[in-house]
Amino acid sequence: MDGGNRPCDADAMLEQVGRIGTIPLAYRAVDGAKTGIMFLGGFHSDMTGAKAEYLANWCADHDHAFVRFDYSGHGASGGTFADGTIGQWLDDAETVLLALTTGPQILVGSSMGGWIGLLLALRHTERVAAFVGIAAAPDFTEDLMWARFPSDTRHQIATEGQWERISPYGGSYPITRQLILEGRKHLLLHRPIPLNIPARLLQGQADLDVPWRRSLALAEAMVSSDVEVTLIKDGDHRLSTPANLDLLGCILSTLLRHDCA
Repeated sequence: MDGGNRPCDADAMLEQVGRIGTIPLAYRAVDGAKTGIMFLGGFHSDMTGAKAEYLANWCADHDHAFVRFDYSGHGASGGTFADGTIGQWLDDAETVLLALTTGPQILVGSSMGGWIGLLLALRHTERVAAFVGIAAAPDFTEDLMWARFPSDTRHQIATEGQWERISPYGGSYPITRQLILEGRKHLLLHRPIPLNIPARLLQGQADLDVPWRRSLALAEAMVSSDVEVTLIKDGDHRLSTPANLDLLGCILSTLLRHDCA
């Protein structure tokens, strides 16, 4: 779901590449002396997109450890996309957090990755220093998929087990009955979210996938008093333009008390 971005500077970072876990999860990691940052990508996305590439370079430039990965069934990881659920992808993220990071991390979650990041923070509060959501989409399987599907699509998913969705970014992918049903075990926005950590939410108001008011609802649901929402009036779902990425870097710099240049 991410577009291209500035190329990586090979002299600026030495990136470790590997696979871990029972279902081999592909990852890339950059060492750094400062607070680690972990990127969680979106639904049917992978770790080579513009935001992940930008963050890898930003972390190398600022001496922050950084890790990104592909969920099972995504990108270069093992597994089958149609077998995936929110719970499975949360377990994938947990595997990466525990195996590849040290100390409290800043979780940066894009779209579905925002939901996964919040769930991961709730599961490991002691390992999360802050949360940054980019078009964060908690509860999207229920509110932004199932609730919006016409009756014939719902019927096909319920009776046949899946429906093939055409992606606006190219190709198609299955929406399965198990994805919808299992997702209901992880819904967050119907009650207060007991995370008392700094949170920064970046959201485009021209986002056709995640309505911008969803970030306001998320900010309201979080019990933390240190929550800020940044709205970009012409911003789309990807938020991957050079200006969008520079804004992301500035948000991280302010959060981490670096100079924002």
